[in-house]
Amino acid sequence: MSVSGKKILIAVSGGIAAYKIHFLIRDFVKKGADVQVIMTPDAEHFVTKLSLSTLSKKPVYSEFYNDNGTWNSHVEMALWADVMIVAPCTANTLSKMIHGMCDNLVIATYMSAKCPVFIAPAMDLDMYAHPSTKKGLELAESFGHIIIPAENGELASGLIGQGRMAEPATIFNTVENHFANSNLSKSLDGKTVLITAGPTYEALDPVRFIGNHSSGKMGFSLAEEASKRGAKVILISGPSVQTINDPNVELHKVTSAKEMLAKVFEFYDKIDIGIASAAVADYAPKEVAKEKIKKNDENLTIELVKNPDILKTMGEKKTHQFLVGFALETQNEEENAKGKLEKKNLDMIVLNSLRDEGAGFKNDTNKIKIFTKTEKKEFNLKSKDEVAKDILNFVESQLLK
Repeated sequence: MSVSGKKILIAVSGGIAAYKIHFLIRDFVKKGADVQVIMTPDAEHFVTKLSLSTLSKKPVYSEFYNDNGTWNSHVEMALWADVMIVAPCTANTLSKMIHGMCDNLVIATYMSAKCPVFIAPAMDLDMYAHPSTKKGLELAESFGHIIIPAENGELASGLIGQGRMAEPATIFNTVENHFANSNLSKSLDGKTVLITAGPTYEALDPVRFIGNHSSGKMGFSLAEEASKRGAKVILISGPSVQTINDPNVELHKVTSAKEMLAKVFEFYDKIDIGIASAAVADYAPKEVAKEKIKKNDENLTIELVKNPDILKTMGEKKTHQFLVGFALETQNEEENAKGKLEKKNLDMIVLNSLRDEGAGFKNDTNKIKIFTKTEKKEFNLKSKDEVAKDILNFVESQLLK
C-alpha cells in the first residue's frame, strides 16, 4: 500500500540535518500524501518556514499562537495525523519527549498524538553513543515508537561515525512499509508459531565445536513474515548473527541440539504451527574435553554419538500442531524429502536446493520445493524473505482444507 492519501505530520527539531527534510517532504507530496510540518523554534536557525511550506503546500507552525492571536491547535494536528515523524530528532528533543518536558509546539503535539510515531535521531557521534541517548531511544521504543537508527558517515563536526540522520529515502521507505504491513491480512491472527533457526554447535572442548554453515536467515525471515500476519512467534535460534526487533517475536538463543530440544518442548503443547528450519547437528562428541585439546599426535580420533532428533520427537508428540520440516539433500533429493515427511509424521516438508547457484546456506536467496503426502509445488529462486511468504502461504492453504 502506498502513502497516497495518508496524513503525514513531520516535526523538525533544531539540528543541521533539518536541511534533508525538504527532500522527505517532496517525496511524500509526490506520492500523494498530505503533509503538515511543525518545527521547534531552534529549527528556524537551520531551515525556513517559507521553504518548508512551499514544498508541503501548507503553513508551517513553530509557536502556539500566531501574530494575529489565533491558536495553532496542537491537539487538532495530533489527532489529524496518520503518522508523526520527528526528524531530525536531536538529543534535546528526544529528552523532552521521554520526560514530558512540554515547552514547545512540537512536544505538545507529540504528547497529544494517538498515531504511530517515527523517530529519526541525528546528533554528533559522542552524543549518539551517550548512555542517556541510548536509554532514551530504548524508552521511546518501549512506548511503541519506531526508531529509524542514525547512520554512519561524516558529521557536521568533521568527525566520522554513527549519528547522521537516516537518509530521506530510508525514512520514506520505513513509513511506506509501515502502511503496507498494517494493510496486510492478519491471516495468522490468534495463532502461535514456533520456529527453529540456524545451526547448532556441539562442543569438542572449551574452544572448538562441530557445526555447519547455516546462517539462520531463513528462520528469521519466517519469523518476521509470521509476525506481519498477526501471529505470536516463538523463535528458537542456534548460534547466528541474525537479529530481530519485533514485539510479536519472542527470541530464545540456544547452542546445542539438546538445548534446542529442551527449549522447543517448553512451548510445544501451546503452539498451533511448528516450523523446524534449524540445521541441527546430527552428531555430537561423546566426551567434551574440559581443557583445550592439544595438537600432540598426527591423528585425532573423536567418538561421536547421535543427537536427539528434534523434528522426529515433535512429530511423535504432535497432537493438534501443524508441523513443517526442512530437508537439505545432495542426492535423491525428492525421494529423501518424501521419506522424511512420512517417517517424522510431518504435515509438509520444504526441500532446499544446493544444486542451484545462489541457493542454500549463507546466501540471501533460496530455491525450494514443498511436499505434502498428496501435493508437490516447486518455486523459482527468490530472496529468503519472498521464500518465507511462499512457505506461509502454503501453510495457510493447508490449514484451510
